[in-house]
Amino acid sequence: MAMKIRLARGGSKKRPFYRIVATDSRMPRDGRFIEKLGTYNPLLPKDSEDRVKMDVEKIQEWIAKGAQPTDRVARMLEAAGVRDKTERSNPKKGTPGKKAQERVEEKAAKKAAAEEAANAPADDAAAE
Repeated sequence: MAMKIRLARGGSKKRPFYRIVATDSRMPRDGRFIEKLGTYNPLLPKDSEDRVKMDVEKIQEWIAKGAQPTDRVARMLEAAGVRDKTERSNPKKGTPGKKAQERVEEKAAKKAAAEEAANAPADDAAAE
């Protein structure tokens, strides 16, 4: 059985509240879980102590048993100092999209044409 430590959403519409739970990976997000390990309230300020509450010992027990934390829970564990920070590599993150690159090329072509047009009359006047 593949175990996950993940977030289960609660709260009303537009007012999210999450439980950090240990569950079978085949169960639905908000469905059956084995154990509640903590809570996460994204509406509270980031420096608030109540934003993320975790039972660290229980989480470490589940990880020792083979449970895999999801990306978001892993980041929370890194912030709490439970896990080592992992190196994240996304080399394409800062590159503009295809359309934006086309617009830059068009702008460069127009600028080069304008400079040529501006230099051409000056060359003709110098030649006379």
